[in-house]
Amino acid sequence: MFVCLCTGVTSQVVTELVEGGATTSKQIAEKCGAGLDCGRCRRTVRAIIEAARTDCPVHKAG
Repeated sequence: MFVCLCTGVTSQVVTELVEGGATTSKQIAEKCGAGLDCGRCRRTVRAIIEAARTDCPVHKAG
């Protein structure tokens, strides 16, 4: 699914960046451009980051 229509970034790209250590929407924007243009995708980017946090066993246990 496309997350950022301005840059063509998909949810898979954002998820891979989060899995690679990105923890903020700013870091995602710096790495792939999502959120740098109109900004409408920032909420979705933050939701993907949060979902990855809640799925992480370290965060569940902690």
